[in-house]
Amino acid sequence: MEKILYREGFTAETLPSEVIERIKGVSYKENPYVKLSDLAYLRVRYYDFEHKVQSGELIVARKLAEEVLDIFYELFEGGYEIEKIKLVDEYDADDERSMADNNSSAFNYRVVADTNTISAHSYGRAIDINPLINPYIVGDKVMPANAAEYADRDKEFDHKIDRMDLCYCIFKRHGWKWGGDWNNSKDYQHFYKEYDSPLKMAVRKLKSALIR
Repeated sequence: MEKILYREGFTAETLPSEVIERIKGVSYKENPYVKLSDLAYLRVRYYDFEHKVQSGELIVARKLAEEVLDIFYELFEGGYEIEKIKLVDEYDADDERSMADNNSSAFNYRVVADTNTISAHSYGRAIDINPLINPYIVGDKVMPANAAEYADRDKEFDHKIDRMDLCYCIFKRHGWKWGGDWNNSKDYQHFYKEYDSPLKMAVRKLKSALIR
């Protein structure tokens, strides 16, 4: 993958050697499902909570790299505020620590909290935005633990993601799904792009042809 200069401050490239050194054994663990070559390293610009322009870094699925650049450029153009965007490796790949610090991140080879299911983050197909303010809620459990004041989604507060939020609208327009729509739990920070297998893609094309 050649380095893509999408706009000033928005780039995507194959994982540089120095990034590989940072993530090996931390967010990236040897596994049979995801290769380092399946991933891309992105730099994006964003507005922090003081509305100052910052530069952040993300790792996502290589096949989604340009789409994610699209999304973050649209967020930036819309003046959307994100407190920080750092690789989860800055927190030793500890998801709870990263969320508690309100860090927005993408790739992290791990299982879904309290399960044995491999997370969409493991494939670089999920992004969490302002996770402290938009927590993951299962029953009475709120994650991160310091996010209890944001668990009541009927309250109004800054940077809350709901269906009227610009972030939701942009991700949705690009075909991403939102954890806030789940029934058995709510993951208000979490946007994800489901993997379409070749079979699924063929079936969708066939259905489209039949409709026409």
